[in-house]
Amino acid sequence: MKKLLAATLGVLSAVGGFVDIGDLVAASQAGARFGMGHGWVLVAGVVGICAYAEMAGRIAAVSGRAVFDLVRERLGPRVALLNLVASYLVTVLTLAAELGGVALALHLASRVSYLLWVPVAAFGVWLVLWRMRFQLMERVFGLAGLALVVFAVALFRLPTDWGALARGALHPGAAGQGLAAYWFVAVALFASTVSPYEVFFFSSGGVEEKWSAADLADARASVLVGFPVGGFLALSLVATATVVFHPTGTSLSTLDQVAAPVVIAFGGVGLAIAALAFFAVTFGAALETGLSAAYTAAQYFGWQWGKRVSPRDAARFHSVLLVSVLLGVLVLLTSVDPVRLTEYMLVVSAVALPLTYLPILIVANDRTYLGDRVNGPLLNLLGAVFLVVIVAASVAAIPLAVTTGMGR
Repeated sequence: MKKLLAATLGVLSAVGGFVDIGDLVAASQAGARFGMGHGWVLVAGVVGICAYAEMAGRIAAVSGRAVFDLVRERLGPRVALLNLVASYLVTVLTLAAELGGVALALHLASRVSYLLWVPVAAFGVWLVLWRMRFQLMERVFGLAGLALVVFAVALFRLPTDWGALARGALHPGAAGQGLAAYWFVAVALFASTVSPYEVFFFSSGGVEEKWSAADLADARASVLVGFPVGGFLALSLVATATVVFHPTGTSLSTLDQVAAPVVIAFGGVGLAIAALAFFAVTFGAALETGLSAAYTAAQYFGWQWGKRVSPRDAARFHSVLLVSVLLGVLVLLTSVDPVRLTEYMLVVSAVALPLTYLPILIVANDRTYLGDRVNGPLLNLLGAVFLVVIVAASVAAIPLAVTTGMGR
C-alpha cells in the first residue's frame, strides 16, 4: 500500500506541475488562433519531459542527491553559477506568474479584484510551504488539479467536429495568421511544457521522499503516466479553444475566456469546476516553483535543505523560499498583467532551457554517480534529439518575439 501511495503521489505531482498557468494561457491561445495546429508541439514536449524527468528521477534515486546538487560538482562552480542565475530568474518569474494565476482564479470565483487576492495567495502559498507535509501537499493539490479534466468532458457537450479536430492535428498550418506568429506560439507552448522547475522539483522531490534504487519502478511509472496525463489535459484546452474560439478568430486575453468553453457546456457548475481547477493547478505550481527556487540556491551553495528539515535547521533554505515568494508579489504589485507576464516568462524560459537540460544529460551518463544505471543508447539518442530541439527553440525565441510583437 505504501508503494501504491508513493506512485500515486508522483503521478499527481506530475499532473499538478505540468498544467500550470503557462499551459492554461499558451494552450488556449494556440487553439483559439491556430486550431489544432500545435498539437504536435504538446506531443513533442511530453516525450521530451518524460525522457529528462526519468533521468532526473533516476539520478535522485540512485545517487540520493538532487540533480542541481550534482551540477556544481560535475560542471564546476562557474558553469553551475550561470545555470543557477538563469534557473532562479526563470523560476521566480514563473512563481510570480503562478501567484497571479491563483489570484485570477480567486477573482474568477469571487469577482473581487485580483490585485487584492495577490497577497492572500502569496501568504497561502508560504503557509503551505512552511507547515504542510510534503506528501500531503502533493496529494491535495495534485488531486484537485485533476478537475481540469472538465475541459476534456466538455468536448462531448460542445458542437465538436471530431473529424475537423483530427484533420487540424494531422495537417498543422498557420491558418492565415502568419508563419512567424505560428512558430512564436509553438516556441511558447513548447517552453510551457518543459519549464525548468519541473525537473528540478521532480528530482528534489525524490530526495524529499527518500527514493532509493528500489523505487526506480515507481519513479518511472510516475513519469510515464503523470506527464502524458498532463499533456492530455493541455491538449484538451487546445481542443476546446479550437471548437469555441477558432471559427471566429477570437484572441484570448483573460482567464475568463479560457474557462468559457466549460461554461458554455455546463453553465455555472462548469465555471465552479474550472475555477477550482485553475486554483489547484496554479497554486500547486506556485508551491513547486517556490520550492524549486529554494532548492537550486541551497543545493548550489551546499546548504541544508528540504521541507522535511525544520526551519531552524535549514534557515537559509526557508529564507530563500520566503524571499522568492515576496519577489513574486513585488513583480505582480507593479500591476503587470499576469497573462502578459506569462507570455514574457515563456520567452525567457525558452532561452534558458539548454542550461537546464544539458547538465541533466551529462550527469545521467556519469558512472561516478550512477554506476551501471547510466543512460542506454536509446535514451541518449532521444535526449540528444530533444536537446537539439531545445537549442533551436532557445535561439529562435527572442527573434520571433521581436519580429511578431510577442506573437501579435
